[in-house]
Amino acid sequence: MAGKVFFSVSMSLDGFIAPESPEELMGQQWMELQRWIFPLRFFRENLKFGEGGEEGRDNDIARETFERTGASVMGKRMFDAGEPAWPEEAPFHTPVFVVTHERRDPWERPGGTTFHFVNDGIETALDRARKAAGDRDVRIAGGGAIILEYVNAGLIDEFSIALSPVLFGSGVRLFEGVDAGRVALEQVRAESSPRVTHLTYAVRER
Repeated sequence: MAGKVFFSVSMSLDGFIAPESPEELMGQQWMELQRWIFPLRFFRENLKFGEGGEEGRDNDIARETFERTGASVMGKRMFDAGEPAWPEEAPFHTPVFVVTHERRDPWERPGGTTFHFVNDGIETALDRARKAAGDRDVRIAGGGAIILEYVNAGLIDEFSIALSPVLFGSGVRLFEGVDAGRVALEQVRAESSPRVTHLTYAVRER
């Protein structure tokens, strides 16, 4: 049985998931947006930061998101930002399909992550990710533009937002340009912690 196609992102209260410029990634605003995840035990383990870290519901959700994912899809902008920043053992540990116009051989990293570069569109990338994921889910990892393409194509089954108590004012807005006339949402879950509110929605066609 095929798994779901989903995305899971942190978002500011005014609807942004990243600064406008890739050079601002890892800057103060982005660090505030992601502040909820940095202390978690799972985050520290997955990026080889050492032992320790916080347990609790935030940690459980981060671990559950990782464990359900059998393959990921991302856009070239996200890959370009991550390539110099990820550790040698990239944190995905599954196949990753990068939607791009660049022709490039697969890039295999230690720990089970191999980046495959797909030159013929989002549907081909998703088909390949589904086959690689088996009965696990496919995560559309980002960035915002590629997530929006999948939403507008009717290819997302579910998504989760970690709503952080921070304002951006400008940047990459998650739903900028969404085809709202074809998308209906059903709330699946809402959970709060001291740092963030987790919201999960099933996506239906209108």
